[in-house]
Amino acid sequence: MRVTIIGGGILGTAHAVEAVSRGHQVVHLEREAEARGASVRNFGLVWVSGRSTGELEAALRSRELWEKLAADIPGIGFRPSGSITLLRTPAELAVAHEAAEGADACHRGFTLLEPGEVRALNPALRGEFLGGLHCALDAAVESRQALPALRDYLSATGRYEFVPGVEARGVDNRTVRDDHGNRYEADLVLVCAGAAHGGLVRELAGNLPVRRVRLQMMQTEPLGETLTTAIADADSFRYYPAFAGAALDTLRTNEAQHPVAEAAHMQLLCVQRLHGGLTIGDTHEYDEPFGFDVHEPPYDYLVNVVEEFLGRTLPPIRQRWAGVYSQCVDPHQLVCRAEPEDDVWVITGPGGRGMTLGPAIAEQTADLIGF
Repeated sequence: MRVTIIGGGILGTAHAVEAVSRGHQVVHLEREAEARGASVRNFGLVWVSGRSTGELEAALRSRELWEKLAADIPGIGFRPSGSITLLRTPAELAVAHEAAEGADACHRGFTLLEPGEVRALNPALRGEFLGGLHCALDAAVESRQALPALRDYLSATGRYEFVPGVEARGVDNRTVRDDHGNRYEADLVLVCAGAAHGGLVRELAGNLPVRRVRLQMMQTEPLGETLTTAIADADSFRYYPAFAGAALDTLRTNEAQHPVAEAAHMQLLCVQRLHGGLTIGDTHEYDEPFGFDVHEPPYDYLVNVVEEFLGRTLPPIRQRWAGVYSQCVDPHQLVCRAEPEDDVWVITGPGGRGMTLGPAIAEQTADLIGF
């Protein structure tokens, strides 16, 4: 079939990979010269550990697909490095213990580590903590280079064309019209427009059950040593559904978050890039209209937490940024799919799970549509 895909982020690109792998011809439209949204403003984490029970199978499948892609496309920078969620209080330790003893702990790759075991696994962690919840199945890719690497691989098949710098303005009878007057006839149209909920998306699908979420992140200069796993703090327990239970209820009741972390709906996630710098975040802002400023208190707070875990001063901050992603209002949905007309689909709303779940979502779409 001829497949036209609108949107050059991780969802659009993952669907292009799936379509080409099934033998179809793909034309891929992106309004920018290069994807600039949440798909490149993230950690690059393939985060299995925190997924809900309903999402876990998809997350494990997606990790498998990323690893298979990496065998052919080393440029995506896949590393099966795992993660450690570091614990600072007895209540946090209790949540980790409950998770490590859960029925699906082996399926998630959970192991509860003593401080010495944490340092043996990740020697860069020389600071203070009571222990760590290790997830052996978490992984990472290089978010800023994965999409170009995937496109280069697709282009080499002869069945893929990337068309940057054009904005899709309309779809009529499976023919996409762009803002240059060009038309792209197809048998199937997939609209993966990310956090752009208006314009063509609203025209095709109306008001979808999605919201936008804004986040702040930063990246350091090279650390000068290897951080062998991604790291998180136990505030992440409050945001990821895998940790729901009596111990988390007790934590929420008895231990308030730091005021800065609570105000900005924060958790610490930190992963080392291939160039040695650390990507650190993040905050969550839900109420629009979003401001255009980035705020210093969350950055200061995150620096202090990472330095506490490392037991050393961080390198200088190289850059800071904000991003916006699209999130399904129903937390039990992986993604929002709408079929406004035959053979035209709008796919959006994976939230902060886009890099984790992108390949699996694309595979599910292909199976659902039957292409």
